[in-house]
This record gives sequence, structure tokens and C-alpha cells, in this order.
Amino acid sequence: MAASGAPPFRHLLGIAPLETGEIEALLDTADGFVELNRRSDKKLALLRGLTQINLFFESSTRTRTSFELAGKRLGADVVNMSVGVSAIKKGETLIDTAMTLNAMHPDVLVVRHHDSGAVALLARHVRCAVINAGDGSHEHPTQALLDALTIRRRMGRIRDLTIAICGDIAHSRVARSNILLLTRLGAQVRLVAPPTLLPAGMDRQYGVAVFHDMRAGLEGADIVMMLRLQTERMQGSFVPSLREYFHLYGLTWEKLETARSDALIMHPGPMNRGVEIDGVVADDINRSAILDQVEMGVAVRMACLDHLTRHLRAAP
Repeated sequence: MAASGAPPFRHLLGIAPLETGEIEALLDTADGFVELNRRSDKKLALLRGLTQINLFFESSTRTRTSFELAGKRLGADVVNMSVGVSAIKKGETLIDTAMTLNAMHPDVLVVRHHDSGAVALLARHVRCAVINAGDGSHEHPTQALLDALTIRRRMGRIRDLTIAICGDIAHSRVARSNILLLTRLGAQVRLVAPPTLLPAGMDRQYGVAVFHDMRAGLEGADIVMMLRLQTERMQGSFVPSLREYFHLYGLTWEKLETARSDALIMHPGPMNRGVEIDGVVADDINRSAILDQVEMGVAVRMACLDHLTRHLRAAP
């Protein structure tokens, strides 16, 4: 992606369509916004006159608030549509929603939906830029971008790092986006999970290493990224009990001993303490980057809004 001018893509629906240069350009832009967000005056006018609608079919605190802050700090008019009381709950289809939104002339639509592919479907029927804020178990591209920015700022690089992604891989859109992005940027990615939470063939499909024993999977790892159990997406029982799951796959200091002594701990949130991670591990100020991830989220989403609206701002 060029540093100026129109971006080569209209929407940000996933990591897969992005070229390495486009990913790096987004991260570079976000780096600058990190410093802006730490100033007392955080407001720019880059998106003045543009309208951003946040349309969340699933509840979210971090992601929606982060996108709202990002838009407002860039000067956009930001509207949060409450799906729970909208016409969508009364039987309106996604296509009807697209037609309604087109009549409002928004410039950017940020969408989270519980069905994989729903955001892409909506994007085909609206006349504005669309950002995928998470669709089912498919992708969550801005989460992967903020994770990459967190790693790059803390470790100085991504290439050749060993990154262990642990937990509910099967139902995690965060895992899929991170696998695509981190391998694209040269990291060695490992997936650590029980067989019931790790789809077969991911090692061949994505070029990653697969482990069912957590201590073996963490051995020599530079980054340990924990994922929560996506119980809302599960049909049936995938683990014997939460207690047993924590015993085998919850991150504790004991399991972390096999990783590098300075291994960084990450989690996209929300955390289930005592299920996938021990609270004392999550709160360690020297090893945990969890709050860094929250901070990087605003900067990355500002970068995405910036890049996707440059063609509008360049128009006479």
C-alpha cells in the first residue's frame, strides 16, 4: 500500500487479500497514531465531514469502543447502531439493511456479525468502505493487525519469532487472522490445543506446527498468545470440564517455564481467569502485553480508517 493516494482495496474484510507491503504500511501508519494517542490533544481532522457507522450484530466492548474512539479522534461523525432494537430484529434481511444504509450515505461501515461471510455479503451491496470487526469463526483482521503491532513494538520484529497460539483454535476468528498475518510476516507459528479444538489439517493448510501437549508447544516460544473458549459457538461438549481444561491447557508459570525466559504473554480478551490463563500470569507487568494490545487497537483502527478513506479525501 502506498504511503499516499488511493488504497488498492475498497474494504478490509480479512487478512488473506492483503499483500505484505499493505500490512506493513498499515502497521507503520498505526505506529504514528500510537504517539498521537499518548498526547493530551488527541484530535485530528483527517476524517472531518465523513460518517462512520458501527453496526454490531454481536455485543462487544473493546472492539466497538476502540472503533468509536478511532473515528472520533480522526474527526469523523461516528454513529453506533443498536441492532438489538433495530428493524433487523424484526425480520429485516442483510440486503434490506444494505439498502437502508445506502440511503444514509455513510463513508465507512464497521460491521461485526455472528455469521461467517455476512460482512462480505453486506460489503457487496453497500456503496461505502466496509471493515470487518469479526464475522463468526471466520476472521477478525484488525485484531491480528493490533497483535502484530504489539509484537513489533515490544520485540522489535516479527520475522523468525516463534509464536504459540493456544486454546480454542476451532472457533476462533482471531486465530485464523493471526495465522495468516504472522506467517505472512515471517513468524514461525505453532498451534497448541486439544484435538477437539483444533481442526485436522491446519498444519498442511497454513504451514504451522501443531501440538496437543502444551509444555511441548511452548518450548522455546518467544510469544504465547492465549485464546478463550468460545462457548457461545460450541454445539456440544469439547472439553471434559473447565477445571480439567485449565489443568491441561491453562497458562500457568509452571507451563511457561518451557518458553523463553522473556516470552511475551498475549490475550485478545475478554479473559476467563482460571480457565485459559492464571490471573497472576495475566497481570505480570513485565511479561504481559495484554493492556498493550488494548492500546494498539485504537491506533490500528485509526490506521485502517485513514487508509480506506484516502481516496475520498483526495477527491476535489
